Amino acid sequence: MYDAILVATDGSDAAATAVDHAVALAQRFDAPLYGIAVVDERTDYDSGIVDPEEARQRLEERADDWLAALEATATEGDVAVETAVRFGVPHEEILEYAAEVDADAVVLGSRGRSSFKGALLGSTVDRVVRTADRPVLVIG
Repeated sequence: MYDAILVATDGSDAAATAVDHAVALAQRFDAPLYGIAVVDERTDYDSGIVDPEEARQRLEERADDWLAALEATATEGDVAVETAVRFGVPHEEILEYAAEVDADAVVLGSRGRSSFKGALLGSTVDRVVRTADRPVLVIG
């Protein structure tokens, strides 16, 4: 059913649950697992207080940490995983990477790190679900 699975992470609790689910799917279907973390470049720092390059580097380091956690979970489950950090608009990068690796399913946590807690789904998840050309599993 699934020959390749993509999971997106932003380091949130919901993303960690999605990673666990994606690893279990990869085990069940003996499928390769791909992981992505996206550094959202729409957050610009145009004040003299924060150096934009330093801010971007910190965000990239956080994304690397999230992917290291994903890799550890996959390794514990004896699942091969390939990861990528991307820069750009999260839903666009997730879908682009899904197409590149020909993922049969995209697995996402229902809410990310956004401080807006009132939404049923996070805006990135909502956009992925609405525009994807492949199955999307949203894990709560």
